[in-house]
Amino acid sequence: MTSSDLPSLLGRGILAGVAGTVVMTAFQKLVEMPLTGRSDSYAPAELAERFLPVRPSTREVRAALNYAAHLSLGGLWGTAYGVAARCGLRGQRAVNAVFAVVYPADVAMSTALGVYSPSIWTVGEWAVDVVDKYLQAQATGLVFDRFLDPA
Repeated sequence: MTSSDLPSLLGRGILAGVAGTVVMTAFQKLVEMPLTGRSDSYAPAELAERFLPVRPSTREVRAALNYAAHLSLGGLWGTAYGVAARCGLRGQRAVNAVFAVVYPADVAMSTALGVYSPSIWTVGEWAVDVVDKYLQAQATGLVFDRFLDPA
């Protein structure tokens, strides 16, 4: 049985977003990074350092902060999916709507905070960012619709 009340949908959205982020991270580590030669990004840790009074003292602590922030940001993407579900959107329509709203906001926020510099990204760097995050949105929607709130 499913519940359509907003707190329940947001909670399931957070779980779906974390799962979607795990899928994206596995894709990055196993497919995208070996193909592109790109190294690990610490943008999530940099965002956390801008918002929180944390300054990792070692590489290991910074890596842990990076993963925690990465999964937390994914949970935020999932909350947007929960809101879309509350508004009656599901499946591909919901994934596309969430991506169309959240991705530009993500890039704008990260740029405003000095974490991203998209004006100097190559076409390949843009493609990697869009593909990785669209995959995350797709996985979030799949987990939410199929497992956490099936119709």
